[in-house]
Amino acid sequence: MIPVTSTIVLHDDEVELSAIRSQGAGGQHVNKVSTAIQLRFDIRASSLPESIRERLLASNDRRITSDGVLVIKAQRHRSQELNRRDALDKLRDLVTAASVVHPPRRATTPTRASMFRRLESKARRAQVKGLRRTVSGSGRDD
Repeated sequence: MIPVTSTIVLHDDEVELSAIRSQGAGGQHVNKVSTAIQLRFDIRASSLPESIRERLLASNDRRITSDGVLVIKAQRHRSQELNRRDALDKLRDLVTAASVVHPPRRATTPTRASMFRRLESKARRAQVKGLRRTVSGSGRDD
């Protein structure tokens, strides 16, 4: 069992963890060990509540494939166990973020006083810019 929040728990069989080779520099040891972890989590087939599943699938996360599978690659650490924890933490963070319901935005209109202040400042600004103009008919006599 993988606890996400106090009410959301993922089953171990829903998460597929596999060891892969890390990218980047590493010296002679890098071609011998597979320390990076690739986590695959099928969102559609998971035991998550429907609302969280919908929010996860609707998010524009590039790690979610068109089939609804979340692929997380963890290669920050040099040990496989730390990368496994890191991948599970990333999954927890993503599901926790999707479980938060944001209230819908309520459209508001500006107050009468704020509209008046805005128009007054526009008029003042226009007057300042108007005073910068050259006065017509007062050209220089050369």
